[in-house]
Amino acid sequence: MTQQQSQTLGRIIAVANQKGGVGKTTTAINLATAIALGGGRVLLVDTDPQGNLSSGVGLKGQRAEGGTVYEALLSDAAPESFILATQVDRLFLMPADRNLTGAEIEMVSLPERERRLQRVLDPLREQFDHIFIDCPPSLGLLTLNALVAADAVLIPLHCEYFALEGLADLVGTMRRVRGSLNPGLDIEGVLLTMYDDRTNLGQQVARDVRDFFKEKVFNTIIPRNVRLAEAPSHGIPAVLYDERSRGAAAYVALAKEMLARRAA
Repeated sequence: MTQQQSQTLGRIIAVANQKGGVGKTTTAINLATAIALGGGRVLLVDTDPQGNLSSGVGLKGQRAEGGTVYEALLSDAAPESFILATQVDRLFLMPADRNLTGAEIEMVSLPERERRLQRVLDPLREQFDHIFIDCPPSLGLLTLNALVAADAVLIPLHCEYFALEGLADLVGTMRRVRGSLNPGLDIEGVLLTMYDDRTNLGQQVARDVRDFFKEKVFNTIIPRNVRLAEAPSHGIPAVLYDERSRGAAAYVALAKEMLARRAA
């Protein structure tokens, strides 16, 4: 693929951290929505059997014509048949449900099991500017499929005492994926989430993370914000639920920063 071709194809970003409760799904939903509102065409891919991404955009329990990500991984149907439109213009979803729990076991015996998701998403690059994969909180076969399919990984980090604990596992997995399955895999950026600037701990964690990841850390920080927590229960992205909230403003700023980084 030439550099000019790669710039015209959609970029696939896995939102991953094997720690739960760090804001992966919130980040995927609101970053994707902010980009779509700005004119980009975006696909969200839910690879978590809990299906929180799907419910967060108001499509809980919904199936596309071909089914969900579960069927997409295990069948040879056209990738387009697994896509649903959301209530946001230019924002689309490949949904998940509990059936996805069995996919890790069923994929074990399939040929090129680590590339099942890549096989689904690569043909969609021409139709979307960005494809965001919301990963489950583990480093199992579903997350491995996301890392193989992705161009880069966005890592949300909760500003708490154990923020950096376990990250070595994710970085190690990324290193192994680069070595054998996806040589071009990069870190899109590290995002500090649930930040409380009133605490010394939050400030210390932010410093530690910036010392560790250097320029890979986004300047934008996502604050602890009640609107971000409320929005999913209404099936509405926070950037639409309360666009004036600090959380919504932060994700809009993140979208601008990420796009500016790519353009630089």
